[in-house]
Amino acid sequence: MEANKILTTDFLDLLFEGRNKSYGAYDLRKTYNKRMWMALAATALGFVLIAGIVFLQSQLKPKDDAQNVKISEVTIQQIEQQEKKNEPPPPPPPPPPPKQVEPPKIEMKAFTPPKIVKDEEVKEPPPAVEELKETKIGTLNQEGIKDIGIVTPPAAVDAGKGLVEVTKPVEKEPEIFQKVEIDAAYVGNWKSFLERNLDPQVAVDNGAAPGSYTVIIQFVVDVAGNLSDIKPLTNHGYGMEQEAVRVIKKSNKWKPAIQNGREVKAYRKQPITFQVNEQ
Repeated sequence: MEANKILTTDFLDLLFEGRNKSYGAYDLRKTYNKRMWMALAATALGFVLIAGIVFLQSQLKPKDDAQNVKISEVTIQQIEQQEKKNEPPPPPPPPPPPKQVEPPKIEMKAFTPPKIVKDEEVKEPPPAVEELKETKIGTLNQEGIKDIGIVTPPAAVDAGKGLVEVTKPVEKEPEIFQKVEIDAAYVGNWKSFLERNLDPQVAVDNGAAPGSYTVIIQFVVDVAGNLSDIKPLTNHGYGMEQEAVRVIKKSNKWKPAIQNGREVKAYRKQPITFQVNEQ
């Protein structure tokens, strides 16, 4: 091939010089550049379209987000307002505790068991019986109110108002002693009283056999000397218990029993003997 023709001939023609150009490889190489540019153009066009779609979406999306955020804020604000309206008021502060009232002191007299000593060894004479009626017995002397057997209940507090209500004192029922140091006694001559008032013929009239019958009558003597709860403890019959009860009821007041140096309410068992002789 001539030199000028080589310079002006396409490289592809030189490559396929003397070969079969109708074969597909020649056409493929001949149209290669055209197909490359068309592919690049299609790729660039697709990129531009995608970029445009993304841009449009980015322009529209902020408006929707802003609207959603705004609606959410309104909803939260309404819920908070409703919750505030439904909140109950705070409870009132509790009332202050009531002041503790110290109970009054009870008057007390020192009393110790008596001992036989010489006059010069006595340091302090024992209290008189009259002084011990309305005082408590203790190991030392103490000033205070009289002990009259009254128990004061605790004060009641009105809840919420702080007011203190004091109920009336409740009188304590005196204890009835079974055993005492000194028993209750009839005021006067008991034997003479029985001779004047007891009917010894009751047992004989009701057919009692000869013998000695001792009837035991139990009753209570209070600190004022009054008798109560009179009843027989024996059951000899023949009307003896009924006659003894009648005589005891007729005996009026007795001298109260003594316990720890003061008069107390106590039981008393009084024997009365009926003697039935042979006729």
